[in-house]
Amino acid sequence: MSNEKNVQPAENKKESTSVLEKIRRRTGLLVGIVGLALLIFILESLLSSGQSIFGGGDASTIGVINGKKIDRNDFLMRVENQLNVIRQQKQSNDIDDATRSQVVDYVWQQMISDMVIKPEYNKVGITVGENEVYDKVVANPSPLISQRLTDQKTGRIYEQLAGPDGNLDRGKWKQFVQNAGPNEEGFIKQMEEDVKNTRYAEKYASLIRKGLYTTTAEAKEMSKTDNTSLSLTYVIKRFDTMSDSAVKVTDADIQKYYNDHSYEFKNIETTRKIEYVAFNVVPSADDLAAIQKDAERAAAEFKGKNLREDSSFIAQESQNGNITIQDFNKKSMIVRDSSIFTAPVGAVFGPYNEGAFFKIYKLEGVNSIADSAKVRHILIGTIDPQTQQPKKSNEQAKKQADSLLVLLKEKKVSFDTLVKTVSDDMGSKTNGGDYGWFDENKGFVQPFKDAGLMGTKGNISVIQTQFGYHIIEVLDVSKARHNSYRVAQIFKQIAPSDETNQKIFASANEFGGKHNSAELFDKGIREQKLAPRIADNIKESDKQLPGLEAAKELVRWTYSANKGDVAVFSFADKHIVAKLSGIKNRGTLPLEEVKDDVIAKVTLEKKSELFMNEFKNKAAGSKSASEYAAKLGLEPKAVEKLMAAGHNVEGLGHDDILIGTALGTKAGQTSKPVIGDNGVFVLTVNNVNTATASADVKMKQRQVEQMQGGRADYEAFNALKELAEIEDHKSRVD
Repeated sequence: MSNEKNVQPAENKKESTSVLEKIRRRTGLLVGIVGLALLIFILESLLSSGQSIFGGGDASTIGVINGKKIDRNDFLMRVENQLNVIRQQKQSNDIDDATRSQVVDYVWQQMISDMVIKPEYNKVGITVGENEVYDKVVANPSPLISQRLTDQKTGRIYEQLAGPDGNLDRGKWKQFVQNAGPNEEGFIKQMEEDVKNTRYAEKYASLIRKGLYTTTAEAKEMSKTDNTSLSLTYVIKRFDTMSDSAVKVTDADIQKYYNDHSYEFKNIETTRKIEYVAFNVVPSADDLAAIQKDAERAAAEFKGKNLREDSSFIAQESQNGNITIQDFNKKSMIVRDSSIFTAPVGAVFGPYNEGAFFKIYKLEGVNSIADSAKVRHILIGTIDPQTQQPKKSNEQAKKQADSLLVLLKEKKVSFDTLVKTVSDDMGSKTNGGDYGWFDENKGFVQPFKDAGLMGTKGNISVIQTQFGYHIIEVLDVSKARHNSYRVAQIFKQIAPSDETNQKIFASANEFGGKHNSAELFDKGIREQKLAPRIADNIKESDKQLPGLEAAKELVRWTYSANKGDVAVFSFADKHIVAKLSGIKNRGTLPLEEVKDDVIAKVTLEKKSELFMNEFKNKAAGSKSASEYAAKLGLEPKAVEKLMAAGHNVEGLGHDDILIGTALGTKAGQTSKPVIGDNGVFVLTVNNVNTATASADVKMKQRQVEQMQGGRADYEAFNALKELAEIEDHKSRVD
């Protein structure tokens, strides 16, 4: 933490600029994106519909919004403009794939907002005045502003703009805004636009909510239902007691149901479905033997290394060059051989096959440490905690720490004074540099813990960590002590060789080549007894699928291939042979695409007819559910406390129709046979119990209106989405 001064008018212009640079580093992609934070949050799941037409479509467009084709070149220009903003912020031309993908999504959302949502604001006469914007940005900053001025790493407002309580200091922020130069003005202007757009979205949502009203009568009825329970007996013949094969379904039945219920098969977004077989890339027996042999070689060489050579040897031999040296006690020890507790320093254990790795361990040292310790410290940092940029060299930091150590030991300055004036650790600054008691399990860096747990009370020393140099005073240590075992580890990843990978790919390619049509694909699966997997509801904008990461190329293929096409794709841990098995375009789906669903529904209808006839013919004249049960050979079910406001029935599960029927049946009466969610049933209501409802009808009204208001936000934007008939093909440029 630096000792920078608070932001002041003119004389500290340079510092204001540095604050802006920190904000820019913090915001990165967020500059220009948070502007529609609330709106995009609402729209994200509603309006990015992923709709697409079959095939490649018009290459000059990347989508349609409100009937207007979105020109590919215009869209790319907008994306490039936003990427240029990020390049300027990063002071680098390097844009990674993830950032580009985020920008593409953002620009698309912006266009949806401009073409679908913002016109609605004008229609209803919503405005946001300049005074309102100033109030939300400067005078009484909204949470959005505080968010933009917060360091993501520390979670705190930047020090130059923070008050004593750590919150945004309005006075400092106002001065910063008043003294902003041309670059700062552009940044603040963007924040104003962000707030303005957010206020539009909030007002629109509020207007919809305010248009909803729950009458007193509705509130009373809902309150009554909430406090009502029923005692009943029901008998049901469940649909699952008859096999589907026992029901005859004709082509005429299927066509009639589809014609009469085509609205049930309306698809609001385009999706694809694939079936695929996976050829997993796993190490062969030869791979395992070769890796084990290499691990044994490394273990033998590890034994011959002295402690000074160990780190470089570990980096040379271990996965990704990682150097792992950790401290363990007897309870936490990860080495499976208990002789490590009596072995001499330098002993090597392994290699052990531990699943993903062969692991080799070396005992680096045994130390007697305190169970717990209490220290205080002064940090001379080498890295600025806000910008993560170097602030001074190791040599400079060490020289300063050593000098201060001398002053402390000679008692020429107090520890408390240096903590307040010099320490770069803001986390402990308010406690005199003290983090309290800690043990070896505390999440401090190891050298810091060692200074306390291996130290003696009153000792003051300088130690180095990745944060810089710490002047540490041991305030106290526990009397109880135990041994700590320092263990170095070498990881040899158990991974398939390139040769194995090529062989597995060849197998996948051979299967794909021999079974390159839908019929041959299905035949190959049957003959080789393979277990196909399914990925359904694939949207054109999807970038990964369950179990298949980085699946962008596969997804693109599903939107350019024909149904039944087969292709081979490679992933990090597998090769797959995929068949495009389903295409669901936007609109009413053709019968062939939903035939299985139609057959299931027709089957259910026919079962319902058969069961209804049984109830009416075999149990005619029955006066109660128990009589129906006796005549039908079924078992009656008793429910003592069925909550009227619930959705589940004891012993049956979800069945709103049964509950609704019970609510419409008076105590002592029996219903007619009814087709429910689970089967055909008859019920007898034995008793209706209504507890005393709350007299606070107004509170119930508010609760219902609040619930409806939340749903209204969603439904309103969902309706706008459907009316806009959005087709999203932005993945063609992503």
